[in-house]
Order: sequence, then C-alpha cells, then structure tokens
Amino acid sequence: MRILIIEDSEKTATFLKKGLKEKGYIVDVEYDGEKGFITAQTNIYDLIILDMMFPTMDGLKILEKLKKIKDYNTFIIVVSAKNKTTDIVHCLQLGADDYLVKPITFPELVSRIKALLRRSPVNLKDSLIFDGLKIDLNKQLVTRDGKELFLSKKEFQILEFLARNNKITVSRNELLEKIWNMSELSDKNIIEVQINRLRSKLDEGFDKKFIKTVRGGGYIFDDGID
Repeated sequence: MRILIIEDSEKTATFLKKGLKEKGYIVDVEYDGEKGFITAQTNIYDLIILDMMFPTMDGLKILEKLKKIKDYNTFIIVVSAKNKTTDIVHCLQLGADDYLVKPITFPELVSRIKALLRRSPVNLKDSLIFDGLKIDLNKQLVTRDGKELFLSKKEFQILEFLARNNKITVSRNELLEKIWNMSELSDKNIIEVQINRLRSKLDEGFDKKFIKTVRGGGYIFDDGID
C-alpha cells in the first residue's frame, strides 16, 4: 500500500514515515500544501495523511479540491490540532474519511489506516492496466496479453512502483529507498540486475517496451499513451 503524508512539520513527518515504512507501507512526504496537492492528484495513493495548517494551500482547500476530482477514491485521514466538533464535522462533510486530533499516537494511526483499507476494498485501485499489461495488486499477479509473468517479490515491487509513476523518471536512489528501504547499497549493480531480469520477463518478445532507461537519471515506465 502506498501512503502520502502532507505535513509541514519535518519532525512529525519523519517520525510517521519511519514508522509506516517499518510496517511495510511505501511512503512519500510533502511539506508544502500546494506541492502536496499536486503530488496527490498526479500519483496513485491508497491513503493520504493530511495536516491542516500550511502557509500556502491549507488542508481544507486540499481536501475540498481532491474530493471534487471525479472518481478520486483515495482515503484521506485528516490530522489536526483543532478539536472542536464543528471543525471535525466540516472536514467529514468535505469528504475526509477519518479525523484524528493531535497529538496522535502511532498505534492509533495504524489502527485507523488498517480499518479504512479494510472498510471498502472495492474503492481501492486493485489493478493497474496498460495496453495488454495487467498488474493485479491484490494477488500480486502480472499478465501480458493474457500470459502470466512469473516475477519475484522484488521484481513485482519494482514494476508496481514504476507503473504507479507512469511517465515519471524514477531515480536509482528512489528505488533504493522505496524498494530496499535503504539509502545506499554496497553493490550498485543489484538494481540494474533486478531491472534487467524484470525487462526480460516483461518486454522480451514484444515490440512495445514498457521500461526504459533514462541516461544519468534512472528508469521510466511508459505506457506509450499521450
């Protein structure tokens, strides 16, 4: 599951990110309201943890604008120091799926996240589909033109991460952080080896190649649709 934290406190965001990654979630962080909104609408997330107070676009505006997007099904948990009933009700009326009052405890947050993700699985994007390629996120099954591709766990994680960032260059450092939960590997060739293995299973024998190398940058998944 992929989570976006939009929180202006670096200390709080770092604490939450570290804890959630240890629970097995892929976590991104934005410290600015406007940047957070752009990231939330241009990438696929299962859940967003949203603070309310930002010097640019505030949390209420982010919540309101996201929920007005057609077919936007990402769960949103509002985290705020405001504890008045009117504030809580207002956020829920705008479409928030849950509301936690600061200071929050990490176990409670994890419990709320799990409850939301269990609550309505039909609302979650359970498959990524690109021109004959289907990535079933629940079964961790990949097929291309109806033929099953047998990927290792790491290969599936890499493919999912690249596909979720369709047409966006993903650096080797990002792959290290998101897939290996590390900032540095002793053997830098591990990433290239994994990518090459994935390519041989995904693209070999097909004219259309989904995974491309970006010189000096990393890798990009491109569905070829403008």
